[in-house]
Amino acid sequence: MNPIPDEPGRIVRGSDDYRRAGRSLFVAGAATFGMLYSVQPLLPEFAREFGQTPAGASLTLSVSTVLLAAALPIAGLLSDRIGRKRVMEASLLLASLICLAAALAPGFASLLALRALLGILLAGLPAVAMTYLAEEMDPASLGAAMGLYISGNSIGGLAGRGAVSTISDLAGWRWGVGAVALCGLLAAWQLMRRLPEPRRSAANRTTPQEMLAHSRRHLRRPVLLALFGIGAVLMGGFVTLYSYLAFRLLAPPFELPQAWVGWIFILFLTGSVSSPLMGRLRDRRAALGLALGLLAAGLALTLPEQLGLTLLGTALFTAGFFGGHAVASAWVGAAAPAGRAQASSLYLLFYYAGSSLGGTAGGLAWSAAGWPGVVRLIGGMLAAGLLLWLALCLLPSARLSARPYDLDKGER
Repeated sequence: MNPIPDEPGRIVRGSDDYRRAGRSLFVAGAATFGMLYSVQPLLPEFAREFGQTPAGASLTLSVSTVLLAAALPIAGLLSDRIGRKRVMEASLLLASLICLAAALAPGFASLLALRALLGILLAGLPAVAMTYLAEEMDPASLGAAMGLYISGNSIGGLAGRGAVSTISDLAGWRWGVGAVALCGLLAAWQLMRRLPEPRRSAANRTTPQEMLAHSRRHLRRPVLLALFGIGAVLMGGFVTLYSYLAFRLLAPPFELPQAWVGWIFILFLTGSVSSPLMGRLRDRRAALGLALGLLAAGLALTLPEQLGLTLLGTALFTAGFFGGHAVASAWVGAAAPAGRAQASSLYLLFYYAGSSLGGTAGGLAWSAAGWPGVVRLIGGMLAAGLLLWLALCLLPSARLSARPYDLDKGER
């Protein structure tokens, strides 16, 4: 027998709707992150083919993430006006078509333009998916559902990067990017067929004025501000590490083949385990502290020029990132008394801004000081994350209630 939901209309873990929603958003998240980050292992190849510096080649990723971040508030408003499911469906379908066009880009400028458009279109899925889960799931089921969705992100990141890198080694990067785009089209079809229609957001019609008012209130809440900052730190460090790890492993003393470097992303599987596990922890502050500890330990292990230690460190770093993101994103949805779409959009705005800034700054650090420079940059980000975590620990409104993801009853 399925558990009885705490509130009428909520989706509870173990129900048919939970399975349909979980599988649909798992696949959609995988496709989104597969398309967004499929170019990451190709940065050295873009640098060679188009005559770009490492920082210049990284723009193929940074331009997508920065415009995705900028488009998030608009996507949240659209989902309030025309429906969560419609926005997610259109986002994934159109982004897949643009990704397919990027595989045919004749030059670097056109590739950048298409990657920019891809980022704008993809904005309709991440923030809206998080809002959908926060609104539709029973509070006791939210952490596990969010963890499942984020584990899809990690699987998509792994599959997209690994497949593109392998196909690139065999037939060229264009075939690899095209294959990821076709997977996106299949995921869009699955989302249209299987995702349950939202019930709790059907009457929500937020105006632009209300959206701005919600956003201002969220930016005045210390709990949410700290979580937004932690999201930026997590993603900034993660993207920086993986973007320049490829350059490091292709260079002496490792000199690995391109296909092998692409499959380094199989370490994302640690994230598919850590995100649902940490998402279920009742003490969110302890879970975030654990995630930051894993990130710091993993980063330190990548410093020695030993492949085994580098892989172990990257695995720990990856587990910490996905676990921390699962906890922080679910906490944002629970800590916003109203305007959850705007809260999720703001979290992801900071999250992807961290990605864009970190990715570009990492190129400068790599050019100036090699891998030790990249490690110092990421270490500085983690130090900022530690300060934000300590601030969360000191805030009375950050204390947990009886259930893991109930609304925070503290300051409003």
